[in-house]
Amino acid sequence: MSKARAAIFERLNAVERPVVEVSEREDFSVFAWDKAEKIRRFTERMQAVRAEVHQADRSNWLDKIAEICQQKGLTNLLLSLTTEWGQAISQNAARFPSLKHYERSIEDWKEELFYQADAGLTSTLGGIAETGTLMLWSSPDEPRTLSLVPPIHIAILDTDKLYTTFAEAVQEQGWLEQGLPTNALLISGPSRSADIAQVLAYGVHGPKELVVVLV
Repeated sequence: MSKARAAIFERLNAVERPVVEVSEREDFSVFAWDKAEKIRRFTERMQAVRAEVHQADRSNWLDKIAEICQQKGLTNLLLSLTTEWGQAISQNAARFPSLKHYERSIEDWKEELFYQADAGLTSTLGGIAETGTLMLWSSPDEPRTLSLVPPIHIAILDTDKLYTTFAEAVQEQGWLEQGLPTNALLISGPSRSADIAQVLAYGVHGPKELVVVLV
């Protein structure tokens, strides 16, 4: 380690850190919101950062996805065939644009993935009403590239998995007991940045459009 780096760490370690009392934190982790209120707050916060939010139910969610694909003018849709949603769409493929899914390693179709995929569709682990956030866990079936590479990300959220706060979601889903994933994504709106020029731009570090379907 260089002397300069060692000096930086020494100064950081010398900083007196405040004592955080967490014994009563649980009292503030859950709000008394019913499902309708959680949906309202989640939708309001998502739309505030230019995300699209649509509502559907178990009888018509396929219609809603097909309608979104048509409105966006999609020629193809990237998805996983291992999820409930992906399987249902695959079984009704005639209603959707050309379906693409992960059957090859990324090295074998990198060009197609990065330059020809119109949209990616994913399931979600749940949502957080307090902040308007989606929770995704990356896996071999639904890797990060599925939600990060295509210019449009369509995410399906089961409203039974919509929690008031992040703390409640972690507790209710037993994250600590089952072991945390190597990568968890918390998504609140499409990719945006206003780095040097302070001009807000979308799609800089990921999808420029986020479409959430609440089922």
